[in-house]
Amino acid sequence: MSELVLKGHKVVGGSAEGEALVTQDCISYMGSVNPNTGVITEKGHQLEGQNISNKILVYPSGKGSTGGSYMLYDMAQRGTAPKAIVNIKAEAVTVIGAIMGEIPMIDRLEKNPVETLKTGDYLKIEADKGFVTVLRRR
Repeated sequence: MSELVLKGHKVVGGSAEGEALVTQDCISYMGSVNPNTGVITEKGHQLEGQNISNKILVYPSGKGSTGGSYMLYDMAQRGTAPKAIVNIKAEAVTVIGAIMGEIPMIDRLEKNPVETLKTGDYLKIEADKGFVTVLRRR
């Protein structure tokens, strides 16, 4: 496999490596995720029952109330947050939580990440440089 590198826009700086968890559903950190476990609890969500802890979480955008910022920060403090976040388009609530939780975040990739990246891909996020590199395909 040739290395796939996608250029994007730095939202929150930092770097991370890990397994991708990809969904086409938006995520709210206030009410859709159990902050104690990192498990998606929203009924009918594509990732319902799956754990987002220590994953590179790839999804379209955040949704929900402003309390989601604090919940994402709380998850970072508990060790149940994703390692990094890749969005099609970042929204303010998630961005604030990622800043407070020091979670690298990138958006506006040159290709739609929820269509290009697959659950199980091993990714390297270099948010400061604006790069997502697929190191291994699932």
